[in-house]
Amino acid sequence: MRNRYRTAKSDTRRSSLGWRTAVSGLLLLPGSFPGAQAQAANDNIENRRVLSLNEAVASNTTGCTVQWACVDEKLTGKCIEYHNDQWFEFTPRTTGRYYVNIGGQQCRDTRGVQLVVLTGEPCNPTTYRVLSCTSLGSQDDVFVTLDSLRAGQPYLLDVDGYLKDFCQFTVAISDKPRGVPALTLPQVAAVAASANPVVTLRWTLPDSVGAPRRFRVLRREAAAFRAGEVAAVPVQRTTYGATSPEYTWTDTLAQPGRYLYQVVTDGEGPPLIVQQQWYAYRLPLPPTDKAKAQATVEATQRAAKAQQTWERRSHRARMKRLAGQRL
Repeated sequence: MRNRYRTAKSDTRRSSLGWRTAVSGLLLLPGSFPGAQAQAANDNIENRRVLSLNEAVASNTTGCTVQWACVDEKLTGKCIEYHNDQWFEFTPRTTGRYYVNIGGQQCRDTRGVQLVVLTGEPCNPTTYRVLSCTSLGSQDDVFVTLDSLRAGQPYLLDVDGYLKDFCQFTVAISDKPRGVPALTLPQVAAVAASANPVVTLRWTLPDSVGAPRRFRVLRREAAAFRAGEVAAVPVQRTTYGATSPEYTWTDTLAQPGRYLYQVVTDGEGPPLIVQQQWYAYRLPLPPTDKAKAQATVEATQRAAKAQQTWERRSHRARMKRLAGQRL
């Protein structure tokens, strides 16, 4: 539910800041619910928290509000809704690739985090340009890749509790990623439930990945806060020493539920998700229930057949009466 009472915040725009790049994100973390805490000092953009490289800062969204003059939801569509955001700033010393690492997430719910990357003048949405918008769905430690950041250019990070969730988290700008890549999850609603507890994953190692040592197989039940590693699959070599491109791994589920599987590379270079899919497992019907279900189907079929027979007889009788009337 959106915040209907838009807090009157300062609309002051600091012209001395010039053009800046904004990274706007929405953090939400399921799990333990943070207790009563004071409003974050960086609730307003003019009080944003300056981050140093590889510095992890702990914060929370409790009590934060939105500077509506400084955001524009039309730019991000359905990706983000602002409720209780707060602001950070980072200025790289050298041009290159950096990572936004988000970890230690603890929230009321299990929805995860969202992150929007913008460029433009702070608190002037007419100048914003969306670089990326990422929606997540868990409390896992994740990272978002930011390519080609410019030396000396200030970047803004706007972190928000998803759907007004009250969240604790840590955020850091780093030259090394931590966690798994933040990717949009596949739709779980489209997955049909199966009575088979055996799950078979298949994936391909892209040529562009390089030479990972292994694949980490992560599994998370839909209602769980975090994913757990259930297997490590080593990278195979052909007789000529090249890496094998095709892989298969099988899991047997002990409990029914909806499970998200992710296969992540582990080795030199940033982790890469090469496969992710949902699998819905339901228990098969007991024999008594099967018998009842079969009996219901057979009764329905008999009723339909009886209806068809009655309709045919009625039709013949009607045609006979019409023929008698013509005589």
